[in-house]
Parts: sequence; structure tokens; C-alpha cells
Amino acid sequence: MTALDPRTPVLVGLGQVTSRSEDLVDPITLAAEATRQALADCGAGLPVDTIAMPGVLAPRTDHAAHRLAAALGLAPRRLLSSTIGGNTPQWLVGRLGTDIAEGRCDVALVAGAEAGASVRRARKQGVAPRTAPDATGEDTEIGDTRMGASSAEMHAGLAPPPFLYPILESAVAHHAGRDLDEQRRFLGRFMAPATEVAASHPDLAWFPEPATAEELADPTPANRMIAEPYTKRMNAIIEVDQAAAFLLCSVDAAEAAGIPRDQWVFPLAVADLNDVFYPLERPELHRSPAIETAGRALFGAAGCGLDDISRFDFYSCFPVAVEISATALGLALDDPRPFTVTGGHAYFGGPGNNYTTHSIATMAQQLRDDPGAVGLTTGLGWYVTKHSLGLWSTTPPERGFATPDLSSEQAAIDATALPQAQPGTAGPATVDGWTIIHDRDAGPASVVAYVTTADRQRFVVRRDDPPLAAELSGGQLVGTTVTVVPGGEGPPGFELG
Repeated sequence: MTALDPRTPVLVGLGQVTSRSEDLVDPITLAAEATRQALADCGAGLPVDTIAMPGVLAPRTDHAAHRLAAALGLAPRRLLSSTIGGNTPQWLVGRLGTDIAEGRCDVALVAGAEAGASVRRARKQGVAPRTAPDATGEDTEIGDTRMGASSAEMHAGLAPPPFLYPILESAVAHHAGRDLDEQRRFLGRFMAPATEVAASHPDLAWFPEPATAEELADPTPANRMIAEPYTKRMNAIIEVDQAAAFLLCSVDAAEAAGIPRDQWVFPLAVADLNDVFYPLERPELHRSPAIETAGRALFGAAGCGLDDISRFDFYSCFPVAVEISATALGLALDDPRPFTVTGGHAYFGGPGNNYTTHSIATMAQQLRDDPGAVGLTTGLGWYVTKHSLGLWSTTPPERGFATPDLSSEQAAIDATALPQAQPGTAGPATVDGWTIIHDRDAGPASVVAYVTTADRQRFVVRRDDPPLAAELSGGQLVGTTVTVVPGGEGPPGFELG
């Protein structure tokens, strides 16, 4: 066996916390408990020199890494806080793994948490959410600071992910030859296995109960339609009190600390790439050129292929994220290998930017129990926009830890962006993706669509018209022609035909 490079990065400790206490908790306290578990897991007092935290959303927490260090009584030399994006935990593996490999870091902690359930309880009680004590000093902010939706999309009310993601789903449905009702029933069958996985984690999953396809897909008072084709039980659940943490260090540091080899899980490679940043400008809504390209680079860097993977955890904020990711890598949607090791956002829980920390921790534990197997985790930011893919195994990387440079590929993807139509433009256009947004009580309320003119300009159009929404409910507009009409102060509208 070839001797390991002492600078090879390796995951040596992991921890996860789900709090179901009726008492209010704060995210830093949760992250500190997950970190203590990670330190106990590796059985060593590792000298952490870097703490990195995904951005905390609930409640918004500034200088989170400083607060966590203070809660743990640690004084690392680097404190990093990332911007918004569910890709960031996996992206941090690439960044910190490279720092370890190149000698800029020896031991790094990645930890994150969300206390959305406590924030919701606090709101109902009429009190302020619980927050961690202030800590002196500022974190170094890292990551992409761009907002994920264009001004036109926000003007049309599409900033909330539960309203924008279904538009992408409609394009996937059309590509598969289904209308929205057929797609909803398909998604019930597609997502039901994830509930079984969540049920296998009774102490960690927010909803650890199996569900049938019909229970997920059929609209009921307890499972209302949010935006077609998604019912409530197909949406990410961000109102959770959950935390996760893992420790990365060099092989040299792991050996010096006496951490048993059966605790080691190696990141083999990480690949990061964005799709055209604003969904409105993407030439195709049903696929991800970024994941296709990053996947090829990932496997090429690690020297393995899709057939070598035993299990996956695809970022699963909404079903379309899983469908697009799996398809982009060349997987059939009925592949027998698990598409999630946790149960996913809707059933395990979707703790904001930190979900992928949970999936990495869970993947690492499963790989410890299955030595030599290879697992793939993905992180995703905004609206199937920012992507980070990682390969993991207890077997060290034969070619060394790799983070392929995809800057030229990024430029090529960015160059495919469609121009947004100028305000006041009107006339015929083809529907590329759409959804019907439902009112909580009244049902179908608004129709929103991305449409493209003959000269390849892209609009987002909206029509708040309950009778029309009810008439179109469950159908399929993708591929049809509408007439765009100016919207005055609001977004452009449309007429059928």
C-alpha cells in the first residue's frame, strides 16, 4: 500500500443534534452541542485552528463563528462565516480540504445550525427568539453574496423558493410528457422512499414516519397545495431545531492525536459550478449543465465512475432538485441505490444552509459501517443555481484530494444566459415553465410563467385570476403560446392563445 501523504485531508469526527424541547433554543447552543459530539466521536482533543459556519438564517445570527468559538471556549486563528447557500457545507469541504492539503490549516471545524422551530414558537408566544451571547470580534465573510433571483422575478413574487421551484418542476414534467396532476402523482411515488429513510433516523429526523405516495401527493386540509404540482409534504421544512458538525484534519494531525483509522473518512474530490445564475435567464429549465459538467470533472479527478457509487445524498429542498441532479449525473430516477441517506429536507428536516452538513455526517457514518464503499453528496444554493459535489470513502484518494478548476467551464455556462425582455415589450411568447400558486383557503389564485419570445428574450409573467387559475389547474402550459401584455406597475400579464 502506498504511504499516505501526511497532508491528505480526512474527516475524523461528526455530530448531529435534533432538539424537540418545548423550551426555546438558539442555533449557537445547538451547534456547540453538535461540535462536542464531533470531538467526542473522534476521541481526541484536536487543536482546532479554523471554525467555518454556513450562514445562520433562523434567527439571523451575525459573527456566528465567533459566537460558537466563545461557546466552546476555543480560540482558533481563523473564524469564517459563509453567505447564503445550501451548497456551502460541501463547498467548505473543498476550500478547507485544499487549505489542509497545502499546509494552511491542520484542523478545521464545520458546524451549523438552525432554530426555526424555536423562532416560530417565540413568534406565537409573542417573545423575542433566543439568541447566543454577543462575542467580540468579527468573522471573515466568505462565499458568493449575490441574491438568487433577478429584480423581475422578485417583482413577480418569485423570491420565495416554494413559488419558484415548481416552475422548474413543470419543465421537468413537460420533458417527461406529463401534466401537473400526473407529475404530482409521480412525485408521490418518487418521494415516498425518502420517508422510509427518515423513519430509520428516529432520533434525528424531524418527521420520522413513513408515508405512502398518496399521503404525499393527495391534497387534503393537512396537505394543502402550495404551488402546483407541490403539496405541502413535498416542500422543504425549514422550521426545525437542528445542528450538525464535522471535523476535517490532515492525516498527520489524525495520527498525532491517535484517532483510530476506522474513524477516518476521506473526501476524495469536490467540484463546484453554477448554472446560469438567474433562473429567468436559463436557456433550459429542466436540466443542469453545471451538474453535468461538474459531475464529469468530479469523477475524472477521483478516477472513479457512477457505477462505483453505493449511495447518494442529493440536495432535496424540493423534488425537482433531486430529479435534475440525478439526471444530470446520468442516473435513472428508478435507480435502486439510495438517493438520500437522511430522508431529505421535507422529512429529515431542512435546516436552512446547513442541511448538507447533516448529509455529510450521515454519509460518513454509513461509510464507516461499509468500508471501501464510495458515497456522493451534493449541496445546492438558491434555485438549482450553486452546486457543490463531493465524493467520500474510507479508502484514501489514489490521486490525492482534488478540486478541479472549472473557471473556463463556468464562463461557458454564463455565456448561454438569455437576455431579459425590456419593460413594455408585448406580443406572442412560448411558455417554458409555469405554476399555479394557491391561496391557503381559497385554492388556485395566480398563474406565473417564464416565457420566451421568438427572438429569445425571456419574460416572467403573472396573472392573479382565480377563475383562470382554477381552469388551468393540473394541466400543462409548457410549450404553448401566450400573448404577453404590459403590466403597468406590476409584472407583465398574459392572455391565452
